[in-house]
Amino acid sequence: MIRAGIIGATGYAGGELVRILLGHKDVEIKWYGSRSYIDQKYADVYRNMFTLVEDTCLDDNIEKLAGEVDVIFTATPQGFLAGILTEEILSQCKVIDLSADYRIKDVGVYEHWYGIKHESPQLIKEAAYGLCEINREMIRGKRLIANPGCYTTCSILTAYPLVKEGFIDPSTLIIDAKSGTSGAGRGAKTANLYCEVNENIKAYGVATHRHTPEIEEQLGYAAGEEIRVNFTPHLVPMNRGILVTEYATLKAKNGKFPSYEEIKVVYEKYYKDETFIRLLDQGVCPETKWVEGSNYVDLNFVIDERTGRVIMMGALDNVVKGAAGQAVQNMNILFELPEKSGLELVPMFP
Repeated sequence: MIRAGIIGATGYAGGELVRILLGHKDVEIKWYGSRSYIDQKYADVYRNMFTLVEDTCLDDNIEKLAGEVDVIFTATPQGFLAGILTEEILSQCKVIDLSADYRIKDVGVYEHWYGIKHESPQLIKEAAYGLCEINREMIRGKRLIANPGCYTTCSILTAYPLVKEGFIDPSTLIIDAKSGTSGAGRGAKTANLYCEVNENIKAYGVATHRHTPEIEEQLGYAAGEEIRVNFTPHLVPMNRGILVTEYATLKAKNGKFPSYEEIKVVYEKYYKDETFIRLLDQGVCPETKWVEGSNYVDLNFVIDERTGRVIMMGALDNVVKGAAGQAVQNMNILFELPEKSGLELVPMFP
């Protein structure tokens, strides 16, 4: 039985980790960490856990926690883990971090986009970027996993095969992304109040969103060169979900653009055998409703022959595959369990 601890267990991602791990036959949650609710019953914070979780919330003493568990999940703000993580902690247990502290390899880029000083840059190099479908072999055997962001997971997976195989010019890539309000976390913010969000849709972080360098870095590895993308996120009035629509210019070969069948083969090459990636039938566009509550990513594409571009589309649940579900998927790889253990979550509808 894997002993797990969660720091940040009362945020949305932390709460989803609890929900998923309670259904994982190989895991026992030993520590519900929450600085805001110390000594309060976890089920009083999340009433859906009434009679399911009897534990009280503990503090964020990661040094003590490391000696009591096999894996620590940190669903905490940027900078938290980087400020407290040490070699001693990593020598005792594995750490899966849901923040951005170890995602970006260039510490200067991290500090520029996040506006904070990185307190443990010596650990960045050994962290594996935990995008399971692409970096599975890199993840195995690691002590520290940087769990990707929700926007980045959807954006990267949607374009990755065509970038990797050179079917598109990555410098032309434009990503239009939309997220439900849970992506902003559980903290009280005026911009996320019901009256501000309901019956509204808005762009934010235009040309400045901090997931941009993460997308560029990972797709740059696929392209074999440094790339720049336009990434524009939008907030929509729903609880969960990410939908990305991506546009890029196709590369012509012998004067002809690739056909639907040729592009479909490329997607199948990378994702046909992936449990959690569903390649939709021709003409079917991904919808957030069809992945809600699950660890699935739905993908498809349309060729615009008139403009010589391809329109790529992806949808996932930002709290599951975009956060907690992917973290559990990473844990399964680390502990050599079947990757879908605890994650066979049927999408909810309606």
